[in-house]
Amino acid sequence: MNTIVLKVTDTVKKKMLENYAAYQQPSKNAYMDGFFKLDGASLSIYTSGKAMFQGEKAGFYAEKWGWVPDDTDSSSPSGQDMPMIGTDEVGNGSYFGGLAVVASFVTPADHAFLRSLGVDDSKKMTDQKICQIAPLLKEKITHQALLLSPRKYNQVIEQGYNAVSVKVALHNQAIFLLLQKGVQPNKIVIDAFTSTKNYDKYLSKEKNRFANPVTLEEKAEGKHLAVAVSSIIARAMFLENLVQLGQEIGCNLPSGAGSKSDQVASNILKTHGMAGLESTAKLHFANTKKAQALLK
Repeated sequence: MNTIVLKVTDTVKKKMLENYAAYQQPSKNAYMDGFFKLDGASLSIYTSGKAMFQGEKAGFYAEKWGWVPDDTDSSSPSGQDMPMIGTDEVGNGSYFGGLAVVASFVTPADHAFLRSLGVDDSKKMTDQKICQIAPLLKEKITHQALLLSPRKYNQVIEQGYNAVSVKVALHNQAIFLLLQKGVQPNKIVIDAFTSTKNYDKYLSKEKNRFANPVTLEEKAEGKHLAVAVSSIIARAMFLENLVQLGQEIGCNLPSGAGSKSDQVASNILKTHGMAGLESTAKLHFANTKKAQALLK
């Protein structure tokens, strides 16, 4: 499927909305100003100022709004000229919130689309931009997302998992489920969070296995678009979960594991007891004892 993404001004966006009003379809995407079903293509207009044409006639419609075909558009970044699965996780270093792991399948045909969105390591992007482009990525890129809630995280830690082995289990499961969708990667890259020897040791205890070899690379989110996509989707999932948990408990939950987390945790202990922390935080972090000390 052809995909073309244009950056448009508010004036052009308004003209697009008016021009295609008769073709508008319902959309529940909060970051979308309009979704349109055209003859041979679809058009998604986002609040971020992106207009995405998809379909056989994507170029035909995009040219009307200033798009110029580029023969180099399909070129692949060095070392990525192959179908690839990349995985990354977010939330491991945050006391509050769950642990999000995503595996994404990216082919060279996706590279132009990803570059047009400015896809990069989520650590280098603002949360605002992450939340703007994550819905586009989830819509376009075949992926598998897993979110381990704080309550479930605490349960598996009590069952004998540790901070590393739980990530091994989640990365493996995300890849396993993505492969079940029928994708055929030439390479699978995991953003390294432990040594290959350690990964294999914990992997031997997991039931769901696959034959494809995996490669653990440090800072892979900056080297492979597939990993960068997973990093962005996972970050958006983590942030959404953090907001949701905060609404349920009745306070804003900070990301990270600093002194602010200690204070918020102490307040939760005071008003909701340990049950409040069990549902919002990773209890084995040192923040739990610090919060208890503050309460005393």
